[in-house]
Amino acid sequence: MRYFRHFGFAPIVLNCAAALTLGALTVNAYAQEADAASDAQKEPESLWTRDTMLGDMGGVRPWLGQYGVTFQLTETSEYLANVRGGLDRGGAYDGVTTATLGLDTEKAFGLKGGQFNISALQIHGTNLSTRKLGTLNTASGIEADATTRLWEMWYQQSFLDKRVDVKIGQQSIDQEFIVSQYSATFINTMFGWPALPSYDMPSGGPAYPLSALGVRVRGKITPSLTALAGVFDGDPLGNNPNNLSGTNFNLHNGTLFIGELQYAINQPSDDDTPGSKKSSGLPGTYKLGVWYNNNRFDDQRFDNTGLSLANPATTGVANAHHGNYSFYAVADQMIWRPDPDKPRSIGVFTRLMGAPGDRNLVSFAANLGVVMKAPFEGRDNDSVGLAVTYIKVGNHVHDADLDARAFLNSPYGVRTQETTLEATYNYQVAPWWTMQADAQYTFNAGAGQNPNDPTQPLRNTFVLGVRALLTF
Repeated sequence: MRYFRHFGFAPIVLNCAAALTLGALTVNAYAQEADAASDAQKEPESLWTRDTMLGDMGGVRPWLGQYGVTFQLTETSEYLANVRGGLDRGGAYDGVTTATLGLDTEKAFGLKGGQFNISALQIHGTNLSTRKLGTLNTASGIEADATTRLWEMWYQQSFLDKRVDVKIGQQSIDQEFIVSQYSATFINTMFGWPALPSYDMPSGGPAYPLSALGVRVRGKITPSLTALAGVFDGDPLGNNPNNLSGTNFNLHNGTLFIGELQYAINQPSDDDTPGSKKSSGLPGTYKLGVWYNNNRFDDQRFDNTGLSLANPATTGVANAHHGNYSFYAVADQMIWRPDPDKPRSIGVFTRLMGAPGDRNLVSFAANLGVVMKAPFEGRDNDSVGLAVTYIKVGNHVHDADLDARAFLNSPYGVRTQETTLEATYNYQVAPWWTMQADAQYTFNAGAGQNPNDPTQPLRNTFVLGVRALLTF
């Protein structure tokens, strides 16, 4: 028994272990072959579930990603129709194709914290607001002169563990300044780049489809408080008003200074690991800002001798004011979310801004609205919204119209204010394709004046339309 136990049993155990190991290796080999065969037989990712229409573009996107390169191509197309009032009834198609190339310098050649970005626009179609509406609250944020143009071209470098970053180059400031998260749901221009800078900044400011050379600095003061400051060329069109290519790199038309403080509450944590604590509060972002442009700006009522510009004896040369400025405030706040782990929620936004009434067409502008995410069961990525945008013209514009009426002694539209109400529904067909139904009604169109003939009235407008957004 002792011999058996000490000499005979050990070889048997070794032989069994070897057999079991060989069997395990064989089973594992078969399993690997089965997995490989299963992978080979897997159907390609469905067109309706992928994030982009073209997926990985035959392996091109992953290959570029190894070197820090990203490429995005989007198409926004819409058809809007004015069904009552305005300059004329009828519809118009317009669209924009946006191509963006990004480079992560750390992946590309080891420079940590650097990003390079270049983008271009191909704008097509016609402008409904100019041709059919005559309103100050223009109907679509993508309306622009048809052309192919450079949009942005900048380099950004972060420092101090990403607490500070600096961006330099050709920039469109509507991508970072005066931005409201919830207002971006809507189609009307003034829910994107607001009315006040659109009308009061030279050439509408460095915002879509324009940009300007400049430097932007962003710093995280506390986890909740962020400061942005930028210095840009004062006129994005500058010495070439007919520039359609976007390559007019100009630094000779004054300077635009802009600064903004952003305070965020109850923001989602960057830590998505299991067990990480999630904020139970409702997220919100509050912003205060100011911009100043040191160009010269014409008075809207008086000439250089103090006479009304409507007076037949006027010199026709407007009194010049040095500089222009505006203060603004933006608030985005979620007010209802029954389950923090689900997308259904309701958020509200407001954006207010004011500027001097003597040198500006618009002295006060406001947006406010409400947006509901995931309004129906199973429609997690849909949204529905209702919002209003308001424009008040400057007091010198209003008084100049009164002067014109008095001197002409005939009917003449006196501009006061204009309000547009918009209702919209955004439906996600696929992750790369959304459709948006939209309706807009404008009260006191043209702020009370027909832009083509101030002696004739302009009826309120009603616009219906649909927009498609495709991500390739």
